[in-house]
Amino acid sequence: MLNAIETYLALRRATGFAMSNAEYLLKSFAAFSAEHGQMHVQTQTAIDWAALGPTVEQREARLRAVCRFVRHVQIEDASHVLPPASHFGARKRRRTPHIYSTEEIDRLIEVALRLRPKGGLRPLTHATLIGLLSATGLRISEALKLTVADVTGDGLLIRETKFRKTRLVPLHDTAAAGLAGYLARRQPRAHDDPVFADERGRALRYIAVKGTFDRLVNKADVRSRTGRRPRLHDLRHNSGWRIIPNGGREAKERGRSLVVGSA
Repeated sequence: MLNAIETYLALRRATGFAMSNAEYLLKSFAAFSAEHGQMHVQTQTAIDWAALGPTVEQREARLRAVCRFVRHVQIEDASHVLPPASHFGARKRRRTPHIYSTEEIDRLIEVALRLRPKGGLRPLTHATLIGLLSATGLRISEALKLTVADVTGDGLLIRETKFRKTRLVPLHDTAAAGLAGYLARRQPRAHDDPVFADERGRALRYIAVKGTFDRLVNKADVRSRTGRRPRLHDLRHNSGWRIIPNGGREAKERGRSLVVGSA
């Protein structure tokens, strides 16, 4: 079974999937099957192994990992049995994102610009980051990984995305000008320097950005109808607006319009 698993993992990785968690799960399942003297996937064995997960959600994820593998390997070896993927009955529910209004984003940027130290780079960094996320649809991890070299004349080069691919996010002229203005103030020393950095020039850490953003949400009095705190990740669902240098805002144009940050 291990040879079939390695072949499956190699094929999936060749199409852009990391498969690190799948590798761990499938090799664990293969060892469990070997302990039971089985060389092929059997329904009850798969269920028993998946049931070792501490929560219903994890049991479901374990079983689904086996099911995906079986669907692939059955093409060449019908001895593998496909277990029922929904055996544990878990249903993944995505949290409804908070869609920030134009006024809420404006308030977030305004309070970010009042961060301490006054006159330092930190306020402008967080204001620009908020604007970038709300206008481009970037994931926070993608924005924090941006280097100076990734800001090109054709847009932002997003490397090693969630699905291990690289894509180019074009920037509106005002976005490009605003980001250039921010970098001029930032004064990076090398092309591999992070775009968004702390006072020591190190790339901003997610936990620090999230903590600051949560405080800004409170100060800006941004509230969700569900009663939950609006999240940093929710900003990517607001893509389509662009902030222009004079502080005004222009409506969505054809395609995706992008941010300028605070220039």
